[in-house]
Amino acid sequence: MRRLVTPRGLEVVQVLGGRANAFLVREGDRALLVDTGRTRALPRLLRRLDALGVARLDALLLTHAHFDHAENAAALRDRFGPVVCGGAPEADQLARGEGAPIGGTNAATRLVVRLFGCLVEGRLGFAPIALDRAVGGDGDDLADLGLRVRLVAVPGHTPGSVAAIVDDDVAVAGDALFGVFPGACMPPWGADVASLVRSWDRLLATGCRLFLPGHGRPVTRAVLERTAAGRA
Repeated sequence: MRRLVTPRGLEVVQVLGGRANAFLVREGDRALLVDTGRTRALPRLLRRLDALGVARLDALLLTHAHFDHAENAAALRDRFGPVVCGGAPEADQLARGEGAPIGGTNAATRLVVRLFGCLVEGRLGFAPIALDRAVGGDGDDLADLGLRVRLVAVPGHTPGSVAAIVDDDVAVAGDALFGVFPGACMPPWGADVASLVRSWDRLLATGCRLFLPGHGRPVTRAVLERTAAGRA
């Protein structure tokens, strides 16, 4: 499991990879899980949380309402009892277990959405999950849960996308960026590219040195700056 430690000692551990990433953030005995992976990944996720000695989750952040990030949320709430956080614009969709609309960010993916989007969207549901804390444009702070983590709205991939800013050092950013393509971080899928680029500016303004995506490898500040400048 990939593990990072911030200058003030917060730990960020990648507990799922492959099809979709999930990250555990720990500060002392307090814990936040960011995203949950697919249903078939739940046994692996539970084994890794157990290996890390996690008996309780104080919070669960769903970065956005897509099945590959939220499919295990209801099961994890039942098991660990976390405060469930997510974007206010997608609260109703999460409560219904419906995926947020998808879109393409380039000609190829826009064509795929135009041809097959109506067939795919109805098959991308998940077990309904109600939010305890809905994150709006002003963001949220998890200090009351004992975690030095801020939640910021980063719309673009979906209208209600949210990132976790850990100790002002590492951003767990969901699908606001991808770590799949060398030297770039534009996601192939996104509802609103202009909003996505503005969200990159918001992420860069946090001062974070590293950005952990929902898919692929960590994205450096230099790569995000270069990708954002190319879209300015």
